[in-house]
Amino acid sequence: MYVPGELNETKKVVIDIGTGYYVEKEIPDAIDYFKRKVKFVTTQIEKVQQIMKEKLIAREVVIETMESKIQATLATQQASASTAQS
Repeated sequence: MYVPGELNETKKVVIDIGTGYYVEKEIPDAIDYFKRKVKFVTTQIEKVQQIMKEKLIAREVVIETMESKIQATLATQQASASTAQS
């Protein structure tokens, strides 16, 4: 939505700091706040990406283990069926 308007105070801005709280800050302080916020979010994204990589590796190990156990079980069943028929 576009609403035309004019700023009365150009030295201060109101910023949303989360969960419905707003703070009035001078522009350099607001810029500093958002730079710190971007740095924090970037760090958290990197941490989550590392955790995701570890989980994917663990998932692949589990899948490989399950597949080998299934193959072993099938081989045992086939061997039992061959012996039973003889």
